[in-house]
Formats: sequence, structure tokens, C-alpha cells
Amino acid sequence: MDVINLRSDTQTLPTAAMRAAMHDAALGDDTYDEDPTVQKLEALAARLLGKEAALLCLSGTMANLVCLMAHAGPGDEVLLDPDSHIFYYEVGGLASVAGLMPMPVPSHNGLLDPGEVERAIRARSIHYPTPRLLCLENTHNRSGGRVVPLALHQELCAVARRHGLAVHLDGARLFNAAIAAGVPAAAYAQEVDSLMFCLSKGLSCPLGSVVVGSREFIARADHCRKRIGGGMRQAGVIAAAGIVALEQMIDRLAEDHATARQLALGISELPGLKVDLRSVETNMVYVDHSGTGLSTAEVVARLKEVGVLVSERPPAHIRLVTHRHHDAAVIDEALARIRRAMEGSRR
Repeated sequence: MDVINLRSDTQTLPTAAMRAAMHDAALGDDTYDEDPTVQKLEALAARLLGKEAALLCLSGTMANLVCLMAHAGPGDEVLLDPDSHIFYYEVGGLASVAGLMPMPVPSHNGLLDPGEVERAIRARSIHYPTPRLLCLENTHNRSGGRVVPLALHQELCAVARRHGLAVHLDGARLFNAAIAAGVPAAAYAQEVDSLMFCLSKGLSCPLGSVVVGSREFIARADHCRKRIGGGMRQAGVIAAAGIVALEQMIDRLAEDHATARQLALGISELPGLKVDLRSVETNMVYVDHSGTGLSTAEVVARLKEVGVLVSERPPAHIRLVTHRHHDAAVIDEALARIRRAMEGSRR
């Protein structure tokens, strides 16, 4: 039985075109800024998002961390959602490595309220850390891949500007957000000082994330990347796949949104499982399994027994993420297996 892996879009494998590009990539030493393929990727990313420069990093977590370090120093304050990836999933790097003080501002289904953000920005005082940075996230992972509308994004950036804060956007899945919102990704990039996007999720690269910003900011971020061990040598083998991703893989993300909707509709018809269909805006499906009477671990185990892999979101949810390896037929098979796995669970 073939396994249907719905844990994350990080499970994607590189395309044949990516493998060929990696094999044939022109290489140099990136620490000396001499890798031509890295230079090509960074120029392409900067141009695509309307920024002056870009920086290739090994992961999204690294990319976010070097941006935090480049924007602010130890003891400075960063405003962010406690459900954001930076706060929730990045091992406390903003505090333990960057030395920053988080000021949590909870979101509402993944959307920050500009008024609440503004009220959280305290006046300069000898008693408080100095607020330096507002972090945004789009799509918003823990709300189910929700899209922050461009108008709200712009309003949040305007709040930060009024108070002299820089803005960083964790855009790990920014291209999903842009496609769902029907706007260019550069429209989101225009209002921020730095932006990170991942190559290794729905874009199907084996690894890598890219930071974009001004030339001056990227120079600082490059220095921070080196400080945390992120200097690379013949990194063109990574960058080559990224070039293919940016040239060939963005528009097809809409297919993942369609299969996620198909999956969500099918699951919502199964006894004991609930999906808020309004939350399924991109390629994620959050499922409330509380009606089954099973623990999250039990649900995950049942699904694994029938060859469906999902992520845990205890105490009452699982997450399923679609990507390029899932067409409509695969989703139909996944639904049949989920139905079989959940037979006998109580409502």
C-alpha cells in the first residue's frame, strides 16, 4: 500500500527539471560571493518581489532568525502573534540567539487587529524594552493556512511606520497567499523591510529559503547568517532548484488549493470530524476530531495504519496539507482510507 503523506508540503520532492538543474549548475564559493547560480537566484527573487537584493538561507527558521538579528539587538522588543511560526515553532531563537523580548499580540483566526497592535506599542521608557520590529505571517500556519488580505497587511504596516518600527514578513508560503488573494506577491513585499519565503514547501525544492530587502539590510543579514554558521560554499546546487521553482512552480500552487478544498469537503461529511470550510483558503486543512471521542495520538495512529500520514495539533485537531504529489485521484483515495480508519469511532 502506497503511503499518502499529508503531513506537510515540506514532503515534496524536487522535480526532474530541478534535479537536472542541480546536476548542471555552475558553482563557486558563495562565502566569497562567487557562486553564479546563487547570484542568479538571488537576483531573480529580488526582482520578483520588487526589492533591491536577496539572500539564500538553508531554512525558513534560519532566514527568520537572521532577519530578527539584522533588525534589532539584544533587549529590544519585537511585536508578534504568539501563534506565529517565529514564536511557536522556532525553538525560542528570537530570545536565546537574537536576545529579543517578545511582545505577544494575539491574532484572530490568523488576523492581527491594527488597533490592538498599536495599543501594544509602548511609549519609550527607561522601564521598557525599546520596540523595534513588527513580525507578520502570511499565510498563517496555525490558523489553517489563512490568507492575510492585502488591505489589512498594508494597515498593519502603516501602524508600525507611525511608531518607527521595522516590519518583517514571514512569508514561508507567501506565493500561496498571493494566488489565493489574487494579487502579486510583490504587493505584500512593497510595504515591509524584510521578507522571507520558503523554496522547500509547495515550490518543491529539497531545501532553502530566501530573504529579500534593501541592499543595506541584506548586507546586515548576510553578516548575521555567517554568525550563526550559515555561510555556504558551492551553494549553487541548492540555488539551481530554486531558480526552477520561481520560474515554473508558482502558478501551479492553485492546484494544491483545489485539492485541499476537495479534501476538506470530503472530510466534513465523515462522522465525528469537523472542518471549518471558511478556513480552507490555501493548501491546509485543519480537522477537529473531538466528535470521535479519540485522542489526537489515537486518530493519527489510526490514519497511519491505513497509510495516511497527518500532523498532530492536540488536543483536538489534526492538520493535512496538500502539495504537487496529490491529484484529485489521490485525494479520493485518502478520503476512502480516512473513512475506513474512522469507522466505529463515536460521535
